[in-house]
Amino acid sequence: MAVMQMQRMSICALKRDRKAILERLQSMGVMEMNHILEEDEDFHRMDTAKAKSSFDKAAASADHALEILQHYVPEKQSMLSSLAGKELVDRKRYGTVVQERDTLLKTAKRIQTLDKESAEQKAAILKIENSIESLKPWLSLGVPLNFEGTKYTVMIPGVMSGMLTLEQVYEKLAEQAPELEADVYIISTEQDTTYLIVVCLREMEEQMAEALRGIGLARPSYLVNQVPADAKSDMEKEISQLQSRISEIEREVSDLAVHREGLKILSDYYQVRREKYEVLGQLPQSERTFLVSGYVPQTQTAKVQKSLTDKYDCVVDVEELEEEEEAPVLLKNNKFSAASEGIVEAFGLPGKGEIDPTTIMSFFYVFFFGMMLSDAAYGVILSVACGILLLKFPRMGRGLKQNMQLFFWCGISTLFWGIMFGGYFGDAITVIAKVFFGRDIVVPALWFTPLDEPMKLLVFCMLFGVIHLFVGLGIKGYMYLKDKKFVDFFCDVVLWYMLLVGLLIMLIPSELFASIAQTTIVFPAAVNALGKWLAILGALGILLMSGRGRKNFGLRIALGAYDLYNISGWLSDVLSYSRLLALGLATGVIASVINQMGSMGGKSITGVIIFVLAFIIGHLFNMAINLLGAYVHTNRLQFVEFFGKFYDGGGRAFHPFKENTKYTDIEEETK
Repeated sequence: MAVMQMQRMSICALKRDRKAILERLQSMGVMEMNHILEEDEDFHRMDTAKAKSSFDKAAASADHALEILQHYVPEKQSMLSSLAGKELVDRKRYGTVVQERDTLLKTAKRIQTLDKESAEQKAAILKIENSIESLKPWLSLGVPLNFEGTKYTVMIPGVMSGMLTLEQVYEKLAEQAPELEADVYIISTEQDTTYLIVVCLREMEEQMAEALRGIGLARPSYLVNQVPADAKSDMEKEISQLQSRISEIEREVSDLAVHREGLKILSDYYQVRREKYEVLGQLPQSERTFLVSGYVPQTQTAKVQKSLTDKYDCVVDVEELEEEEEAPVLLKNNKFSAASEGIVEAFGLPGKGEIDPTTIMSFFYVFFFGMMLSDAAYGVILSVACGILLLKFPRMGRGLKQNMQLFFWCGISTLFWGIMFGGYFGDAITVIAKVFFGRDIVVPALWFTPLDEPMKLLVFCMLFGVIHLFVGLGIKGYMYLKDKKFVDFFCDVVLWYMLLVGLLIMLIPSELFASIAQTTIVFPAAVNALGKWLAILGALGILLMSGRGRKNFGLRIALGAYDLYNISGWLSDVLSYSRLLALGLATGVIASVINQMGSMGGKSITGVIIFVLAFIIGHLFNMAINLLGAYVHTNRLQFVEFFGKFYDGGGRAFHPFKENTKYTDIEEETK
């Protein structure tokens, strides 16, 4: 349970070692750059925009080539391949790729050129296919569509709406221009369209064209200078040639897939260089020296200092942070609690002066998650599945690995609560024994069965909630004591403890509590009196001291009364823990219903098949839906009820200067 102490490290070195020192710092990945020296007449910052743009383009070119390769030659990946994490590349292979980077960039550009050509060929094929489609109605025509006619005649091709007969066309033409004579030939009809040609004397061409427009004839949009059937044949040959070229391109791109790993390393190389030049552009530099300044975890400062001073002529200064300086936050926890760091980060990292709540929160998180899922079989499945994935994919990403570890521990907690409550796929053992073997077997709960005693579980849920909230209030008190705010500790923590404990002592012997707990608890008179006085003194103290910063007595009392009203908030928070009961019962009830439904087929082969199918599908569904519910509601109990008592968050995450790669991880150098 700790926020790692940060120190400011400043490095002054010779300009000749600038590249080597930056690469060393980047490979170590433990320093967040934070330059405090501004430009002046002696120190300036170099313009690295052009270099960064060049590296961005090179990385983008490699990425684009990889996307094309994935389209043409997809990598074979299993369903769980996303868990494997980045590929680990040794330094020798990395160095080889760096030396061959120009050749690989040409390969990337060649892949993009081929893909562009393929796209152009496909676009050309689509265009030709559209042309063929437009020629289909004219295939029976024995002359080109743009045939100009003979010495004395002209041919006018056209399209009319409707499925017309030859007589109907002549009638329309006679109505429009009875003085004109022409021969009409219907080439084809389809749906609501008629394709035809009109032959007339050349001297009547203009009048005939005007008359044809009047009856709704439109010229074809596509005219070829070949007989349509011949044009179609030539177009099909052209398509065949284009498809052959596309096949050649696909084969060539497939052959270039051997460079896929190199392109991945190349993309990462340029991305790393881009980030290095990003930092380089921020460094204050003089004619012969340069300065680097930033945050380093206290545990790493000696290592960084030794690594630099042993190899380079430089001065490394390490100093404590100033009081008002807000350092980035890096959490450090044991293996169990580290799995819950993602939950804290989702809410917000500790702000200045706050403690890391991960360790305490992780215990309650796993505890409550198990209560909500509360089935031993589900817990075993969850832990075994997560354990196998963690062992099989040790290089999975940090966030995913933390989640797997967290659910592993949640599975252990679920197993514990399942044994305590007697839940093994609900009541599957009892149902199977009775229906298929005719025997009465009941696996007893180690503690009690929630379905039989729900009110008892409700009481314990409230008890665990009170403990959770009291711990949160206690952490608030610890933070006050650490900051030597003794008055705040007494007024905002001790007085509330007095009021709440007093109210609890008064509540437990009451008839209301007895009706809920189904048991009567009697305290000695002295304890009852103690509870009353604690509640009275606590309430009076809160009323008088909550507004202690105000000089106006009336305003002070008003603020105290308002703060005292917050007791309703405490009641609401405690009642929120009833969700432990609700989700725990939901898991058991749904599981029991699934078992009963599956056993309706009775003791027969059909009944066994029905039971197995219902069992597998039903319990998978029940486990999935209740896993989601447990995750969401456990988060809520931490974020709203627990953190609301002492934690604000708002800290800034530690972002070290390191090799942020997309596809691969570069193996660390061995000494």
